[in-house]
Amino acid sequence: MTTSELTLPQDHAPVPAARAPRRRVMGAGKQMHAGPLTYVVLVVFALVSLAPLVWTAMAASRTNTRLAQTPPPLWFGGNLFKNLQTAWDQAGMGTAMFNSTVVAGSITIGTVLFSTLAGFAFAKLKFRFSSTLLLLTIGTMMIPPQLAVVPLYLWMADLHWSNHLQTVILPTLVSAFGTFFMRQYLVQALPTELIEAARVDGASSLRVVWHVVFPAARPAMAVLGLLTFVMAWNDFLWPIIALNQQNPTVQVALNSLGTGYIPDQSVIMAGALLGTLPLLIAFLLFGKQIVGGIMQGAVKG
Repeated sequence: MTTSELTLPQDHAPVPAARAPRRRVMGAGKQMHAGPLTYVVLVVFALVSLAPLVWTAMAASRTNTRLAQTPPPLWFGGNLFKNLQTAWDQAGMGTAMFNSTVVAGSITIGTVLFSTLAGFAFAKLKFRFSSTLLLLTIGTMMIPPQLAVVPLYLWMADLHWSNHLQTVILPTLVSAFGTFFMRQYLVQALPTELIEAARVDGASSLRVVWHVVFPAARPAMAVLGLLTFVMAWNDFLWPIIALNQQNPTVQVALNSLGTGYIPDQSVIMAGALLGTLPLLIAFLLFGKQIVGGIMQGAVKG
């Protein structure tokens, strides 16, 4: 009898091979859900972060006499709109808001644009002394800004720009931090092959920057723009030196609320609340686009 004629009995079925243990693999599109502890931690951090803003609003709604008492007020009073109006009139907040919007907006646009171009050059272009220039750029961040106040003011005075907004805008149109930040991002987020492909297709340098570099750098540009706008809006040292009370930014205008024999703390808090509201509105309007750009860059990376 040959081997091919051998058959197994019907009651002896072949033993199946051992199966490998199943592993639960989460799909790429499946969303992870946070546990209750995560929400508790996030709520605690949110409350701690909002506490200074809430306290500022409480203090702005009270009188100066009530703020001096112990214990301090722990709820809102009825003088909020009165104190806001007083701060608006005393500090000239209308002109200050307009000036701060122009200054912060111009600095943000210039910093994002020039820092992206410089970061792209340091990250992807080959030229002589690039490493040395990058080290010099980073080294400027180690110099205290207070050391540049006197020569910078003399330079602005020679240009007859004292008490003008360009005195505050021009020196901060580009930053070493922004250049280094964009350079580090573009090294990983912008493939060199993509630039070479655009060159092969006949794209000029300007076209490469507009259609290749800017789309790839959009998430980092959004983060840099937000940080720059907040820093420019809250800047106090250089504007208080370069500008006067007739043409102030918000921070310079708020400085006038603290004068007097007995400063009215409730009015000062009301002015601080007015100076903070534009930042909150800007984040509420553009926060979704900024976070979306960050997540898009994280997924691509």
